[in-house]
This record gives sequence, structure tokens and C-alpha cells, in this order.
Amino acid sequence: MVSPHDPGRIRPRPHLQFPFDSSFPRIWHRNGPGTTHLWNGLNMLFPQGERFFVRSVNHYMPQLADTPALHAQVKAFFAQEGKHAREHQDYIELLESQGYDIRRFMRRYESFLWGVIDAKFPPSLRLSITAALEHYTALMGENTLTLGVFADGHPAMRNLIEWHAAEEIEHKAVAFDVLRKVAPGYGLRVLGMVLGVLSLFALWFAATVTLLRQERGLGWTGLLRELWRAHRKDPVLFQVLGRGLRQYLRPSFHPLDHDNLELARAHLATLEAPPPEVPEREAA
Repeated sequence: MVSPHDPGRIRPRPHLQFPFDSSFPRIWHRNGPGTTHLWNGLNMLFPQGERFFVRSVNHYMPQLADTPALHAQVKAFFAQEGKHAREHQDYIELLESQGYDIRRFMRRYESFLWGVIDAKFPPSLRLSITAALEHYTALMGENTLTLGVFADGHPAMRNLIEWHAAEEIEHKAVAFDVLRKVAPGYGLRVLGMVLGVLSLFALWFAATVTLLRQERGLGWTGLLRELWRAHRKDPVLFQVLGRGLRQYLRPSFHPLDHDNLELARAHLATLEAPPPEVPEREAA
């Protein structure tokens, strides 16, 4: 197993591309609008969320000078999160090109991050929120890779989410280790978990509803029916919520207590592999 602070544990992959073009369908999951927009809603949170994570950890970079291995991991974490933000921003622009009006939601979301979290919360609490949400994204990543969540989805979306999921597993301990070094109190860790989880799921629900309300003929009854259908197909919210709390609230918890790096690397290897060569047709 790669040691927790081995810089080689985290490998930024700037060469991977996830092209989405005009042929990409509005409803890309076979389970319908509910599942499609559940994950579209999460996609909408990623770019600004990833930048918030980077800002929260970057505040403490001067205090990591005496731990060069952790410092190197943080730099690799920044590179991965920056790539995630760019790829998901491209997808948000695709949603807009498909006719979805999401600007009002995005303005409110960014106002919440900058005007409330960044402006009013102390740096240690912002870092604690980041560590907690990195735990959750890693858990969701594991669910995504092991349960075939996107087996009935469009291949382009499946590749994007599974790449992101695997890299979340790779760097899942970084923010936690920075928090443990600079502000190790258990109470702060729990407070960050509570605020982070409440914010994540409230924003995720709001983003999903924003998109579902724009599907013609759905109405509120249809919207609720689609959300329930999405939950029955993939109860990730409740599975991850309970499991994440049980693990994170254990005083001795560390993200690498369950180290699933090999799971992540196996999926990433399929994305990094060159496409198989097609043999030339023999002459008639």
C-alpha cells in the first residue's frame, strides 16, 4: 500500500479529455429525468465547490513547510481539483447550450460560498468543512465505482464521473491531514461535518429541482415522482449519509482506515489505456 504521505499516491492526469458535443442527449440516463438531473445537479456544484476546497487548504500552505511530503500531496491535490473544476465547468456550459436556465441558481450558490462561508467562517472551520466533504465525495466515489451507478448512463458521463470518483479516492486524506496538523480538535471536526453535510445536500436538492422544473409537462407531482424513482434506482444519498456519519464521528477516524486506492487505480487504468487497434480489412 502507498504510504499516506507519499506524493506518488496522487497523480494528476491533465491529458485526459471528456468531450461533450451537441449530440449529447438532454436525458442521458435510462432511468429518466430524475436520475439524470440528480447527477446534473451535483455536476453544477463541482466547479465552485472544488475551488472552495482549494482555497480552504491553500490558506494553510505556509504551515506545511516542515512536512514536505504532505506539502507535495497538497500541490497534487490542487492540480486534480483544478482539472475537476474545468471539466465540470465545460459540462455546465453544455447544460446551458441545451436550454437550461441555471444562472440564477449559480449566482445564489456562489453568493452563499463567497458571502457566507468564505466571508463569515474562520479559516479553520472552512478547512474542517472541506475535510468532511472530501470524505463524502470519496464515499460517493466508491459507491459509483463498485455499484455500477452509471451502467445505464451515457458513456461520456460515465467516464467523466468515474474519473472524478477515482481521483477523489486518491486524494481523500489530504484535507483531513492538513486539518489534523493545523487544527486537530474533535469538536471542530464534528462542526465542519454538520455544516458541510447540511450545505451539500440542501444545495444538491436545490440544483436538482432547478433542472427538473424545466422539463416540460412534469409539474410538481411529476417532479416528486421522478425524485422518488431516482432514489429507488440509486439510494446513494441515504447510503452515503449514514455510512459517512458513522465513520467520521469516530474519534480515531482517518480516511485511510479503509484504503481503496487499488479500486481507484484499476478504473483509472481503463481510462488511460489507448483504444484497441482495429485490424485493417483484408483486401478482397
